[in-house]
Amino acid sequence: MKPKPKVLENRAKILWDFQIKANRQVLPNEPDKEVVEKKTGMWIDTAVLNDNKIREKENGTLEKVQGLKEELEMMWKIKAKVVLVIGTFWAVTLKLVEGLQLIPKNFQQFLALMFAVKEVNKDLVLLPNITLGFHIHNNYQTEWRISAISLSLLSTRVRMIPGYKCDKQDPLLSVIGGDSPKSSRQMTSIFSIFKVPQLGVGFEFSQGDRKVYPSFFRINPKESPQYISLVQLLLYFQWNWVGLMAPENDDGERFVSSLVPMLKEKEICLAFKEIMKFDFSAVPYTKLNHIINTWSKGEVIILYGDTSTITNLLPYLRNVHFNNSAGDEIYFREDGLGSARYDLLNWVLLPNESFVPVKVGQIHLGAAAGQDFTINSDAIVWARKKVPFARCGMKRCQAGERRRVPEGKQVCCYQCDPCPEGTISNQTDSTSCDPCSEDQYPNMEKDHCIDKKIHFLAYQDPLGYILVFLALFLSMITLGVLAIFLKSHDTPIVKANNRDLSYILLVSLLLCFLCSFFFIGRPRKLTCLIQQITFAILFSFVISSVLAKTVMVVLAFMATKPGSKTRKFLGKPLTSSIIVTCPLVQAVLCAIWLVTSPPFPNFDFHSLVGEAILECNEGSTSMFYAVLAYLGFLAFMSFTVAFLARKLPDSFNEAKFITFSMLVFCSVWISFLPTYLSTKGKSMVAVEIFSILASGAGLLACIFFPKCYIILLRPNLNCRENIMRHKNL
Repeated sequence: MKPKPKVLENRAKILWDFQIKANRQVLPNEPDKEVVEKKTGMWIDTAVLNDNKIREKENGTLEKVQGLKEELEMMWKIKAKVVLVIGTFWAVTLKLVEGLQLIPKNFQQFLALMFAVKEVNKDLVLLPNITLGFHIHNNYQTEWRISAISLSLLSTRVRMIPGYKCDKQDPLLSVIGGDSPKSSRQMTSIFSIFKVPQLGVGFEFSQGDRKVYPSFFRINPKESPQYISLVQLLLYFQWNWVGLMAPENDDGERFVSSLVPMLKEKEICLAFKEIMKFDFSAVPYTKLNHIINTWSKGEVIILYGDTSTITNLLPYLRNVHFNNSAGDEIYFREDGLGSARYDLLNWVLLPNESFVPVKVGQIHLGAAAGQDFTINSDAIVWARKKVPFARCGMKRCQAGERRRVPEGKQVCCYQCDPCPEGTISNQTDSTSCDPCSEDQYPNMEKDHCIDKKIHFLAYQDPLGYILVFLALFLSMITLGVLAIFLKSHDTPIVKANNRDLSYILLVSLLLCFLCSFFFIGRPRKLTCLIQQITFAILFSFVISSVLAKTVMVVLAFMATKPGSKTRKFLGKPLTSSIIVTCPLVQAVLCAIWLVTSPPFPNFDFHSLVGEAILECNEGSTSMFYAVLAYLGFLAFMSFTVAFLARKLPDSFNEAKFITFSMLVFCSVWISFLPTYLSTKGKSMVAVEIFSILASGAGLLACIFFPKCYIILLRPNLNCRENIMRHKNL
C-alpha cells in the first residue's frame, strides 16, 4: 500500500511514488519518494540490481537522473537534489548525486590518498623541494576505460601517444591501482613497459614473471597466508566437515584450487562445494531450493567473495621500512606487503537486525611461533549459543584408538577401532597406532608405553634361593666326602679305588657345583665370558677322571692274566695323560669360541610380554653345541668302557657304579637339550644350572656314597680280605 503524503512542520511535503509531469519525456519520472521544500527539492529513488551488473546499471541510471534534475529545476524553479540508492543481494551501495557530483563507496581511500600527499608535502625532510600532486580517474571497472586511462597517463595532455610527453609540468611518478587482481594485471601490462611504478591489488605470478612486471608492487598481502590462517581456524575449533562456496570467476577458481589441497592435507572434508554466480534473481526456484538444501549439509560454510575495497592506508615501495603512528612496522618485500595482519571478527547480530563486528583474535604470520594465531573463543557470540559441531563423525577417537575409514566414505567420516596388541595411540583422532620402543610395552588402556621390567635370574628370586641352596648343599657334601677320603686315605677301600683320581674327581665336582654361581645374578660381560667356558672345562675334568678310573679298572684286570703286557701301562702316566689331554681339547675349543664369537650380555625384548630378558648370548651357537658335543663324546666313552667292564671279578666291580653314574649323567644332559631350547629367560638359565647340579650329584652319589657307607658305617668291611672276597662292593 502506498503511504499517504505527509507535511513536516509546515516546511516540507513528503510524497511517495509521485509521478512528475514534465514538458518532455524523462525516465525515471516516478521516484520512490519526493521531499519538496520552498526553495529546494529532494527526489529519492531506490533499485535492487544484480551485483555483476551494478556498475553498468549505475552509470545508466545516473544519465537518466541528470535529465530529471534539469527538468525539475526548470519547471519548479527550485534547487533540485536527487539521491539514488542502488542495492544488491549481498550489499547496498549508496550514491549521492547533487549537481552530478558522485560520492563513491570507496571515498575513504581518496581521502587517505589526499591526506598522505598533504603530509608528504608538509614534511621538509622527507621529500625536500618536491611537491606531489595526483589525478583520480574512475575506470568503472571496464576494460576499455582501464586501458584508455592507463595510456592517457603515459601521454601528453593533448594527444594519446604513450611515452611521448612534451609538457613537463606534471611528470608521472607512480600509479595506484587497480582495486582488483584483474584490473591490476591489465594496468601493469602497460605500465611495466615504461617502468612506471604501480601499486595495486596483487595477482598471483611466479618468480619468473617478476621480469615481466618489474615495476608492479602489490599493496595487499599474498593470498596464501589467508588460506593457512583459515585452515588454522578450522583446526582450532576441530571442524573437519565444512561447506565451500566461491564465485564463478577466476578469483573463485583460484581460491578453490588453492584451499582444497590444504584442507585435504589436514584431513578436512567438504560437505559440499559450490562454484556459482551470485545472481540469485536469475536463479530458478528449483535451483535455488537445491542450493539451500545443499547449504544445510554443513554447520560451517566457507564463503569466498571478491572485495573491491582496500581499507588499509596505501604503503610505500619495497625499500620503505618505517613505523607508523600506531607503532606498527611497515615494509615491502618483493612478493608484496610483508607486514600485514588480519583481525578475526565476530559479526554479532543485534536485536535491530544490524551487525556489529567484534574483534576476537588476530593472525600475524610474521610473528613468532605460537603468537602467529591468537583467538579468544570465549568472546565469540554464536548464533545457536554454542560452538558448531562441524564434524562428519559424531565421535572422536580417543587415546588408545585409531581411525578407520569405511569403504566408500570420505576420510573425515571415520570410525574408531582399538589399537592392536603391542601398539598405542596417545593422541585424539590418531590415524594409526604406533608400536612402543623395544624396551617398553603398552599399558592396559594402550594410551602410553611403560618401561619393561628387566628379567634375569636374581639371587633374590625364589628360584634363585633354591638353586643357591642346592649348590651350597652339594658343595658341602662334596667337601665332606673329600674330608672322609683324606682322613681314610690309607684304608684299603680308598687305595683300591685309585685315591689320586678320586681326589681329582671330588675337587672337579666341587668346582662344578660352585661354577653354577656364575649363572645367577645380573649378566655382565665378564660373567658371560667365563660361565660357559668354566662349566665346559670343569666337566671335562670330571668326565676324564671317570674315564681314567674306568680304563684303570680294565687294565688292572687284564694285567692279572699270565703273560699280559698291559702291566706296563698301569700307573700315573696313563691316568695323567687322560686327565690332561681330554680337558686340553675342550680348552682349545673354548679358546676358538672366545676368539671367533665370544658370549656377550644381550637384551631379548620380544620373548616375554612386559619384560626385557637380560641374558648371556652364546655368540656362536655352533661353538656352544660343539662344546656340549665333546662332553657328550667323553661321557659316551666312559659309559661304554664301564659297561664292558661291569662283569669283571668282584675285586674290580667299581665299574658297575661308574656305569650307573654315567647313565644318570647322560640321561640328565639328553633331557637338558629340549628343555633348554623350549624355555626363555630365567627359566632357561635355571634349567642349565639344575642340569649341572643334577649330573654332578649323580656322579657323587653313585661313585662315592657306597664307599663312604663302608668307611663310616661298616668299618669291619674296610679290609683287603673282605674286598677280595665279598661281592657287590
